[in-house]
Amino acid sequence: MKITFTALLIGLGAFFCVATLGAAGAERVYHTGDATCDGWPRAPIGMAPGFCAGIVVAPPADFDARTIRLPRVLLPLPGGKDFLVTDTGKWNSPGGALFRITAERSKPTVITPILTGLYMPHDMVRGPDGKVYVNEQGRIFRFDPLAADPKATVETVIANAPDTRTRYNFHPLSSFIFDTNNDMLLSVGAPSDQCLKDGKPDGISFCAQSEGDYKAAAIRRYAYLGNGKWSTEFTIMAQGLRNSVALVRHSSGTLLEADNGMDFAPADTPFEKLNVLRQGAHYGWPYCYDMTGTNPAWASAHVMDCASAAYTKPVRLLPPHGAPLSMLYYDGAMFPQLRGKLLIALHGYRPAGSRIAAFAVDSRGIPLAAPNAHYDMYASPSGDEVASLPYAGPASEPLLLTPGWNNVDGMHPRGAPVGLAVSQDGAIWVAENTNATILRIARDQP
Repeated sequence: MKITFTALLIGLGAFFCVATLGAAGAERVYHTGDATCDGWPRAPIGMAPGFCAGIVVAPPADFDARTIRLPRVLLPLPGGKDFLVTDTGKWNSPGGALFRITAERSKPTVITPILTGLYMPHDMVRGPDGKVYVNEQGRIFRFDPLAADPKATVETVIANAPDTRTRYNFHPLSSFIFDTNNDMLLSVGAPSDQCLKDGKPDGISFCAQSEGDYKAAAIRRYAYLGNGKWSTEFTIMAQGLRNSVALVRHSSGTLLEADNGMDFAPADTPFEKLNVLRQGAHYGWPYCYDMTGTNPAWASAHVMDCASAAYTKPVRLLPPHGAPLSMLYYDGAMFPQLRGKLLIALHGYRPAGSRIAAFAVDSRGIPLAAPNAHYDMYASPSGDEVASLPYAGPASEPLLLTPGWNNVDGMHPRGAPVGLAVSQDGAIWVAENTNATILRIARDQP
């Protein structure tokens, strides 16, 4: 059910945050019953017509009894039944792992550890050489998951990736992508929300955290040297990006970044941003937000005119505090209506998150702008009723694959989508870190 009213915003942001973070009894498991989704137990969440979600991995409620604890990124393997998944294990501590998931209809799902003892592994990409590349604290390594002994094939390729064990001035999770010339582009998240120190700007003429020695809130470029080697030094490809966890390249060459922006207290501001990455551009953090907004904390420093070309503005706004953590262009056969569309996982704990959205795009892979675009926000901390609210700039209206994925006691937890992947049969696989669940979105059939 959709509710349209603006009074919802009064106090909702703080109420939602306190209620969800402080709710010890909040749902963490799916109550499936006997219904199935294309052969897997059906998750009882609200789905778009024609879609359903099946549960491939369902953890026990006891966290200590779990095999997979905090799944992040999924990568399909040849054959259609096997996936790799990174698992951070614990926050800011060792104990991460990489697992193989073998899942077939009417058979128990098999979870096999491939690499263990990792420190907060997150992103995972197939490289130009066909091997699998993974980042953890301090490095990016590659390995052959199909080898008889995958661990014996592990080889470090970037040894100076951000590492909070030696320098706390980075966000602990990074993502990376290969450029068209095989250069490696590595995101370096900011260590704070607004670059403040003791409530004041951390810096005088610029943010010390992003434009000083730390070089955070940026995209690093490691030049490809050939023969499977990359430069040990990096240059800055783009800056002013608070947290670039979601990166994707369109077939046209467009490189998109979905930025996890500043976390102002109101639930409706600021908006997350979808950017087209360009060499040398500055995307505003911590000085600017939305299209021309100036961060009040930095306004008196006059570092950047947010109405000028110095601020590279987003091509589209995304729901406020939605926390986009994964993107891909759908190329599977199961859903012809999604072919070529951009899928974005909105992980955020705020009421505009907990959704997977599918955007129609133009020839450059940029979501089509919609006049008077609106986004959905859950109307209360528990329950799937939503309010429809307007954007403050150019935006799109997607097909929400999971429109009803808030916490509903006795039925399902609040969605926490991170990694997205498309399997050989065209199903969409989803990793949820908070719920330690792997879902499979398929055609709506038993």
